[in-house]
Amino acid sequence: MIKSLRVRLMLAGATLAVLFMLGLLPALQSAFSLALREAIEQRLASDVTTLISAARVENGQLQMPALLPDEQFNLPDSRLLGYIYNRQGELVWRSRATTEAHINYTPRYDGKGNEFTHFREPGGEEYFVYDVEVKLLGGQSAAFSIVALQPVREYKLTVTGLREKLYLGFGAALLALLVLLWIGMTWGLRALRQLSLELDDIESGALESLSESHPRELLRLTGSLNRLLRSEREQRGRYRDSLGDLAHSLKTPLAVLQGVSETIAQRPENIEQARILQSQIERMSQQIGYQLQRASLRKSGLVRHQVELRPLLDSLCNTLDKVYRDKRVKVTLNVPVLAQVPMEQGALLEMLGNLLENAYRLCLGEVKVSLVLHEQGGGEICIEDDGPGVPHSQRARILKRGERLDRQNPGQGIGLAVVKDIIESYDAQLTLDDSVLGGAAFHVRLRPA
Repeated sequence: MIKSLRVRLMLAGATLAVLFMLGLLPALQSAFSLALREAIEQRLASDVTTLISAARVENGQLQMPALLPDEQFNLPDSRLLGYIYNRQGELVWRSRATTEAHINYTPRYDGKGNEFTHFREPGGEEYFVYDVEVKLLGGQSAAFSIVALQPVREYKLTVTGLREKLYLGFGAALLALLVLLWIGMTWGLRALRQLSLELDDIESGALESLSESHPRELLRLTGSLNRLLRSEREQRGRYRDSLGDLAHSLKTPLAVLQGVSETIAQRPENIEQARILQSQIERMSQQIGYQLQRASLRKSGLVRHQVELRPLLDSLCNTLDKVYRDKRVKVTLNVPVLAQVPMEQGALLEMLGNLLENAYRLCLGEVKVSLVLHEQGGGEICIEDDGPGVPHSQRARILKRGERLDRQNPGQGIGLAVVKDIIESYDAQLTLDDSVLGGAAFHVRLRPA
């Protein structure tokens, strides 16, 4: 299927042009052929008039001069033939050019006056014939059929030559028309090209809305897109404000419950109940944080982001080096300096933060981060460690919300679930494999932007 609008329009225009020319060509040939036949008829009628004006009747006998006013009748090799027949159909005169021609023509003396037709000789030669019946010559009564003939082959050669010229001319005209169509469509589609460029700028964040300097046929489309963009921005803003308000409104009740649990814990008999209460408060806090992150880090529908990966990794590793300074983790970054990832910065920071924090926490002393870019777009981020790894039977389970293999450190097991939600919102894929370092290897396969 052809996906280019310009090519589709070009093919449609070329098809219509070819069909039009194919329909016009026979019409032109027919018109030219008819005009040529009319010209031959007029020429033969004029030649017959020349014969009539030169003919004389003396004592009932036809007299013709030795040289006629039209020199074509006087030349032996002329293609113009002249004959005169009496009423009985007997040949009484012939022009010099007919001495080598053997034409078996019988005039039709039927009172019609004149007739233009053509006939075929038994040998295959065809002639145009103009036959005029004459009853008076020089004021005297006469009954003759004066005939002028011309071979049809010249007419056919002329028509064939015209057809060839028409084919060449129409081919050149079609080629010129296609070039003009391509130029015209390129010019006409500049508006769509400009619209596409503006959409690219919107996706990259350089513009917030489409301009109004487009043809009126596109203004409705650009207006709808601008309304969609405004609606999306307003909705995302309201969503974030609502999430912030929710987090703020829940902060105070959770703090009160935390204080109550600490008061309860002061009594020895209530230590167990206080521990359960504090555990549930912590779980509520983490779940609220998880839901806030999950809702706020969704991919934007129209805006396309490109974020440099190396600066984010440097910042995260510096922070985690301070948190896990006792481990002295060796980090290897196989990431090009200017490599970009098609994700929003906040989502990318949250995803990498969770994956790197897991790698730092579970590794023995070495973490490796690499990026492989694909030629068709997108790429693959791999975060590896030299820790205990993840058994095959447990890999699907730990990606579920609330599931953890590490029970020695606090937490509710929502970090990888947040990572999975972010990755799925960008149509990417998260897989877990064994690392060459000996631990786990998390692969994030990103689709082209």
